[in-house]
Amino acid sequence: MAQQQTGLSISELIADWSANLKYEDLPESVKAIVTKVVLDGAGLMVAARNEDYVKAIVCSSDSSGSCTALGHENGFSASDAAFINGTAAHGEDYDDTAEGSPMHAGGAVGLPTLFAVAERYELSGEKLMLGIAACIELSCRLAVVAPTAQHRASFHPTAVLGCFGATLGSSVSLGLNEKQTVNALGTAGSLAAGIIEYLGDGSWTKRMHPGWNAQAGLRAALLGQAGFFGPKYVFEGEHGAFTAFAHPDIEQDFGKVTKDLGSNWVADKITFKSYACGTMTQPFIDCALRLRDEGVDPNAIEKIECNVGEGTVHRLWEPLELKQNIPTPYAGKFSVPYCIGISFAEGAAGLIQFTQEKYKNPIATEIARKVFYVVDPNNEYPANYTGHLKAVMKDGTVHEYMQPHMRGGPAEPLTEEELTYKFRANCEYGGWDHSLANQLQDFCFGIAALKNLKGLSAFRI
Repeated sequence: MAQQQTGLSISELIADWSANLKYEDLPESVKAIVTKVVLDGAGLMVAARNEDYVKAIVCSSDSSGSCTALGHENGFSASDAAFINGTAAHGEDYDDTAEGSPMHAGGAVGLPTLFAVAERYELSGEKLMLGIAACIELSCRLAVVAPTAQHRASFHPTAVLGCFGATLGSSVSLGLNEKQTVNALGTAGSLAAGIIEYLGDGSWTKRMHPGWNAQAGLRAALLGQAGFFGPKYVFEGEHGAFTAFAHPDIEQDFGKVTKDLGSNWVADKITFKSYACGTMTQPFIDCALRLRDEGVDPNAIEKIECNVGEGTVHRLWEPLELKQNIPTPYAGKFSVPYCIGISFAEGAAGLIQFTQEKYKNPIATEIARKVFYVVDPNNEYPANYTGHLKAVMKDGTVHEYMQPHMRGGPAEPLTEEELTYKFRANCEYGGWDHSLANQLQDFCFGIAALKNLKGLSAFRI
């Protein structure tokens, strides 16, 4: 028998805040970010709608219903729509992330969850946005309790912690009271899942983690609403989430979850990606593009060295031979050598650069095999994502570049024009014409004013 705990739990403190949360409580900066999350996430759902992994998720659906999976015919149950949309939004790893921890909380978790909740239960656009904001806020706060601890324990942080965010977002939008919310969060701890073994062979499981979060979070909220009893010490308990899903050597600071909750929002600090690949690869691509701009001959390169944070090595650099010779296009998204190679070869790292047709690009392959890493003990990871590249030429010349932060975040945000361009390019990639893209763009930008989400059904294509 586990030792009985006493005192207010973290989930009770969260519920005390969330059960009274109103749309008017959101800072304007958070409302603006959530609107961008809606646009960015919706475009990504369209972009991936014809991919094989999304088709597999659609085929696995076993019920019809009133909810929309963007770009797919007919209606789905709320759970299936959330699963499909979440998988599509994250499938190409082009969705928003967070600084301090690579948490995908907005477009791939919050949006698909709240699309399903709002459409199924006829909620307003304000309720949808409020739920997304709550999802992002809790997910990102949980992600910095013990930075790198989930990855070191072989779990995907988004897969585990994002489930709690989806649960809270659903609970807020559905109007759950404190007790119901505590039960919902407690139940979510037994629905969270997601290992990182996909790194070994470029398989698809990471792609579905946010979709699983979305449908699991909705289910947990409905269970809490119905009175299902969940453990209130789900986070900090002896057998709680940070015992089960986090490496024990990483110090845990639960104060980061509740400190200034509601008065100091972190949801407005998320980062929108410029490239269709893993979070920590992005600054290295910026460096590679600068090398390309110098007009460097790839045949003249002897080797490329990158200073890196030790915490990124086991996911982005090792086994080095495998990262230099990726087995699938998807594996390339989590290989810094490949990302450097393909961005240098093509001058881009968008959706097309990680397709079957591109990933054997001979220039990219040649360069990737020349890329090595050196662990920098002073690297700021995970607090900050930086990039470094030193290209040593065969004649002894050296080209060296440093990217001090990830573009798209607070230090260097993408403009609304850049995000809109990305959205429209994603719609085009998914096979939509300009007219349909225009309709979805207007829907996303005007979502806060909607009385319900019935208009979402117009995008069952």
